[in-house]
Amino acid sequence: MHLFDHPDFDGHEQVVFCCDPASGLRAIIAIHDTTLGPSLGGCRMWPYASDWEALRDVLRLSRGMTYKSALAGLPLGGGKSVIIGNPRTDKSEALLRAMGRNVERLGGRYIVAEDSGTSVPDIKTMALETTHVSGIAEKTTDGGATRNGDPSPATAYGVFVGMKAAVHHRLGRSDLEGLKVAIQGVGHVGAHLARHLRDAGARLWIADIDAERVRQVADTLGATPVRVDEVFDLDVDVFAPCALGAVLNDDTVARLSARVVAGAANNQLAGPRHGQALFDRGILYAPDYVINAGGVIDVYHERTGYDHARVMSQIEAIADTLTEIFARADAERKPTAVVADRMACQRVGRAR
Repeated sequence: MHLFDHPDFDGHEQVVFCCDPASGLRAIIAIHDTTLGPSLGGCRMWPYASDWEALRDVLRLSRGMTYKSALAGLPLGGGKSVIIGNPRTDKSEALLRAMGRNVERLGGRYIVAEDSGTSVPDIKTMALETTHVSGIAEKTTDGGATRNGDPSPATAYGVFVGMKAAVHHRLGRSDLEGLKVAIQGVGHVGAHLARHLRDAGARLWIADIDAERVRQVADTLGATPVRVDEVFDLDVDVFAPCALGAVLNDDTVARLSARVVAGAANNQLAGPRHGQALFDRGILYAPDYVINAGGVIDVYHERTGYDHARVMSQIEAIADTLTEIFARADAERKPTAVVADRMACQRVGRAR
């Protein structure tokens, strides 16, 4: 199969294959659409089983970034990059600087930020070779406190407010006291989300491939740890996927007892039919690229002059966007994923 025949190729403007034998870099940068502005998206590092799997991931992720920025009201396009390799053993300064040089060659069409397998220090290393980075500057928050450029807290807060909107729509609840939530993945975003939910009175079950991370979060927040293969079967109100994508598939959708799916992971649906499957089962799905837009909102404002109150206000508007999607989906009797895709395409189309 050729690139242009790939099932996830969606008229992408540019797909760049990057190789630097000296550092071992093998990477792909995908720019989906720059109608609304330069593409911005994280750089993921993962030990993909094949180059084809890496290509599929970057194509899907970059398309999601176009839709994410469009529905968040940002003047940005959609792009993403993946580095093929184990972030624990294959990462080096030379590899990251080589990635930075490849980003620089695109002349600003793609702006890189951190993602799964990379960190703020990694992006700062790339910044030694390119100015087209985001998510690395210190930011002043409420009360004059500062934090680094890591967008994870902003992503988690957006998921939290989006989850509240979904719970209100499907369960008719205006608070989260006693709400039962299963979180799959308690990395940077999942752990921040768990803290918001604990503070709101929710009861938590958590799972992650990193057993030590699960233990730490469970001990800190009073959550109940469960095995990774059990998290889909729990009798909970909300399932929150906060790890990697394609977790909602033929097997897992049938196992869910939750009436709401609202989480931070990208590309949660293994395929479009799984959005329909959730709809058919009466499970309200908060489209991933809508609910997890807090991070891109945060890093965008870093580039334009960071104002914490303005950033929080735009993140909180995620709840309004989701409420509109839920209402349209109910009226049209269509899956929320279909409605969200159409709304995003319409916004890009009007600009074009």
